[in-house]
Amino acid sequence: MHTTEQVIAQTKKWITDVVIGCNFCPFAAREVKRNSVNYIVEESNDIATCLHTFIQECVRMDNDAATETSFIIYPNAFENFEDYLDLVSLAETLLERQDYEGIYQAASFHPQYSFQDAATDDAANYTNRSIYPMLHILREESVETALDHYADPEDIPERNIKFAREKGVAYMKLLRDSCL
Repeated sequence: MHTTEQVIAQTKKWITDVVIGCNFCPFAAREVKRNSVNYIVEESNDIATCLHTFIQECVRMDNDAATETSFIIYPNAFENFEDYLDLVSLAETLLERQDYEGIYQAASFHPQYSFQDAATDDAANYTNRSIYPMLHILREESVETALDHYADPEDIPERNIKFAREKGVAYMKLLRDSCL
């Protein structure tokens, strides 16, 4: 059994060691240093409750400019990647229906993450393989601003894939798993 504090600490370690350490997101370090990242642990495995938590975090961020980005972590739900993809799709639909399209976007991370055209054992999948299923809420305006100040932002995904493949599955898995 885990505690909320453990899940958040493990997630912070994953962000520091994997996301920032591998430079998968060149903008993450700044927000971590600024302490502008919020973490929510949703213990429920009920999809309606999980989606409610997601949209409530968007509402909370509307009223809290100091929170730049937020991770909603689901340690007890969406173990199956296909079930998780259903959550992602529903969350994106919810953003549209609640008039948040263009304001927030959801990034997806899952322990079994697999890109559509990639083999399950492709090291590239570790660019999005987290220690828990989670949704990452980003402010679209901030993403656009950050991308404007970054040379060749369209190359970020390919650079990440190249890095992960060069390091290999064993390295990427060990790095991620060391966060638990």
